[in-house]
Amino acid sequence: MKVLIINGSPRVKSNTQTALDEMVKVFSAEGIETEVVKIGNMPVRGCIACGSCFKNGRCVFDDVVNELAPKFEAADGLVIASPVYYASANATLIACLDRLFYSTHFDKTMKVGASVVCARRGGLSATFDELNKYFTISGMPVASSQYWNSIHGREPGQASQDAEGMQTMRTLARNMAFLMKSIALGKEKYGLPEKEKWTPTHFIR
Repeated sequence: MKVLIINGSPRVKSNTQTALDEMVKVFSAEGIETEVVKIGNMPVRGCIACGSCFKNGRCVFDDVVNELAPKFEAADGLVIASPVYYASANATLIACLDRLFYSTHFDKTMKVGASVVCARRGGLSATFDELNKYFTISGMPVASSQYWNSIHGREPGQASQDAEGMQTMRTLARNMAFLMKSIALGKEKYGLPEKEKWTPTHFIR
């Protein structure tokens, strides 16, 4: 099994990475392969709603988003992590996720998702909610922990001093591993849930 981890922090040795490193240790112990892609300092532009991805099967802007697409498709789970800026995620990460989820048309049903957020003090729950919406619109179960998936720290390395936050990361990784393994067994026995044809409803009469 494999988890793709997208780190939205632009900093080297960031507290966001400290949280993810703790998760990677647990995934490794659970026999789950991980790949961490750091995109926070990359030049990623936002979606322009051109619709080219419906014709070409990939985003018209050929950058890290198109590199992530096959990794996402092959993964059993996705972790997206971000520092908090003005009670929101890193703008580069949001641009990446908007395009990644919109331009990839493979079935994401039952891939397990988890978001991780890091801040000096506040804005964590708003950012956590923001990131989880990518999963819930895509049929992806959301992994939970013993608390909201957040950790605190400002200067590099300070997150490791947040004992509860680090424990939250370990618990999240264990719960995510359990979910992925359980879903794999369920798919073998029962397959994926039946899908209805999408019925789009517009609100302009």
